[in-house]
Amino acid sequence: MTSLPTTIHDVFNEPGCAKNASKSKVERKNGCTKQLKPGGAAGGCAFDGAKVALQPFTDVAHLVHGPIACEGNSWDNRGSVSSGSDLWRRSFTTDMSETDIVFGGEKRLYRAVKEITEKYDPQAIFVYQTCVPAMIGDDIDMVCKAASAKFGKPVIPINSPGFVGSKNLGNKLAGEALLEHVIGTGEPDYTTPYDVNIIGEYNLSGELWQVKPLLDELGIRILSCISGDGKYREVAYSHRAKAAMMVCSRAMINVARKMRQRYGIPFFEGSFYGIEDTSDSLRQIARMLIESGAPAELMERTQALIAREETKAWAAIERFKPRFAGKRVVLITGGVKSWSMVAALQEAGLEIVGTSVKKSTKKDKERIKELMGQDAHMIEDMSPREIYKMLKDAKADIMLSGGKSQFVALKAAMPWLDINQERCHAYMGYVGILKLMEEIEKALYNPIWDQLRQAAPWDEFDRNLQARTAAQMHAQAADPVRDPSRNSVRTISFSNQAEASEGESAIAPHGPKLGEPTKPFTSSSGRCIACKDIPSDLQPAALQAAE
Repeated sequence: MTSLPTTIHDVFNEPGCAKNASKSKVERKNGCTKQLKPGGAAGGCAFDGAKVALQPFTDVAHLVHGPIACEGNSWDNRGSVSSGSDLWRRSFTTDMSETDIVFGGEKRLYRAVKEITEKYDPQAIFVYQTCVPAMIGDDIDMVCKAASAKFGKPVIPINSPGFVGSKNLGNKLAGEALLEHVIGTGEPDYTTPYDVNIIGEYNLSGELWQVKPLLDELGIRILSCISGDGKYREVAYSHRAKAAMMVCSRAMINVARKMRQRYGIPFFEGSFYGIEDTSDSLRQIARMLIESGAPAELMERTQALIAREETKAWAAIERFKPRFAGKRVVLITGGVKSWSMVAALQEAGLEIVGTSVKKSTKKDKERIKELMGQDAHMIEDMSPREIYKMLKDAKADIMLSGGKSQFVALKAAMPWLDINQERCHAYMGYVGILKLMEEIEKALYNPIWDQLRQAAPWDEFDRNLQARTAAQMHAQAADPVRDPSRNSVRTISFSNQAEASEGESAIAPHGPKLGEPTKPFTSSSGRCIACKDIPSDLQPAALQAAE
């Protein structure tokens, strides 16, 4: 069994990673394996990355070994959906206490595995290592091995304590656990020349189901999806696939590469976001299957399906183009969406003023330049203050991002649409692009934005009232000799100013000044009198505001 430091070292030196491939051996050793600086795990630790990568396996019990906060903060933070068991949505944790930290939590972990087995009888149990048990030396590998032998059920250790690195590292450590303990341990009932794996797809809001009917029509079978709507047994026999599609290389590139190395399964990186990318991915799948032994007529059927679906999709989004003319979008996301979403938005006539590449690979950035040109505005790391300034300066009409950035857009009174893992709508495939355009249109033309940008009625009244009162006071100061019949009118005063009251005629000989110099000659107190009386010419507006 490989130790955690060795596994991390292998992951950091992943040959399939374009960034690593461009480095020398010395640079890889010095750069990738160095410890993270404080704050390097902000946005998600390694445990969180492993949990979100494997959580969508539906018939598996996910047991978090650690304090209850680790499970509480990570539960249900990815909007995956399932067509089968809902066991994956249940929350299991050993809830380690201070006593467990002193005496060790291995016995507590074993009892938790026993209880889950007796009450729920899952296909398998994934045990996630967290910071506290890792630091006190709990050997979850030994406990899982003993529990598996005792209960006759796969109990898989996921060694990804949060302190070892970032969320992305956790994604890859989860993949390593599958490669070491799950993939290759089972056999399918039968195989076909049309079997494929989908790797790095999480079925967010049911997106996979928007593409699966297309594959079903072509006779292509998804042998295993890692991990959206996935089943444990499907992953166990996924090594029998004839080809694989990598959706998010940043998360699971190590799984795709090692399956090619061990089992000879070719793979490519593609996307089902947007019309053209969906068509390209279908062609790539067909081409790889044909190269692996599928009949050549598969490509003809694929081209016919693409032609039919593209015709319908282009016709459907044509109505949005006049509405989107001149509209600018800023895209704050990462990974595969940093370029796949760009293609989808451009197809509808939207202008992309910037896209974030903080979580993107070198290959992702090259694709962005192909789509947006060599002068593409790629945002490496933009602070909330900078995002706010961009939106406030009207450099964009709408922001597409994850939930963490939504309040920046709302503060700027700017439309915002969620496209990250928490979203409620599916945007994949030919059907998904239409749904994406509908949601963008709703966000852009929602009447609430015009209302938010207008001044509040009470603010408008206050400004008008102050302006008119100030003008009246200046007029009085310029012409202190007034009609005696109006001398009894008391006007609104501002803080620290005296009211102009009866006896204004007493002020005239001493100059048009208010405040302390006039106190000996009037009944003025020199303080604000809280606007006791309002001039008659301002009364209607004041009454209207009060109502």
